[in-house]
Amino acid sequence: MKHILFIVTSASVTGTGKHPAGYEFSEIADPYYEFINKGYTVDFASILGGIPPHVGYNSSEKISKKFIESNGFKRLNFSHKLDDVNIDAYDAIFFPGGLGLMTDMVDNPLVKEIIKITYENEKVIGAVCHGPAALLNVKLSDEKNLLKGKKINSFTKAEEEKDKHILGDVIPFMLDEELIKQGAIFSHTLPFESYVINDGNIITGQNPASASRIAIEMIKSLE
Repeated sequence: MKHILFIVTSASVTGTGKHPAGYEFSEIADPYYEFINKGYTVDFASILGGIPPHVGYNSSEKISKKFIESNGFKRLNFSHKLDDVNIDAYDAIFFPGGLGLMTDMVDNPLVKEIIKITYENEKVIGAVCHGPAALLNVKLSDEKNLLKGKKINSFTKAEEEKDKHILGDVIPFMLDEELIKQGAIFSHTLPFESYVINDGNIITGQNPASASRIAIEMIKSLE
């Protein structure tokens, strides 16, 4: 049996405009069922522990509605504090997106250390939408930047503009541009279409439409 740790934002506001933030609901719900349907165990940790804030719940999305009524959602709302987690117990880590993550994970030393350990132990790292923001500023044991030369994608500038995510007011930076600055080989598809890149043990997805596919790709790597 494989064990997956979802690492979830605790930030409830974003930008200078203090807009509501948190994790994007479907980006936990959709991958969660891909993993548990394969017989995997999913645990949840967040920066502060407890109930992580969320946005984007849509009761017309069957999987999201199923998840919000599930024991998995109850466990998510008793998330472990990330400080208390033994990362060695997990075969993979996954960063669901949501704007909150761009606030509390970009420079968090513990998040950087967990990603470094997971990568250097050749375990699987997944991140979707704004989730790849967690991969910024990770220095490996040889002092190289994790992202240098890695094939990566994330939510794009075109998608931010379609969502009217104004720089500063809503988002602190353009994620695709920052990933490229740190050496990532960035690729993408049309806005809001599913797109996933698998580069060894780092797997990234562009947007909410990519959330199930990224879990499927992580499962392939774990198998």
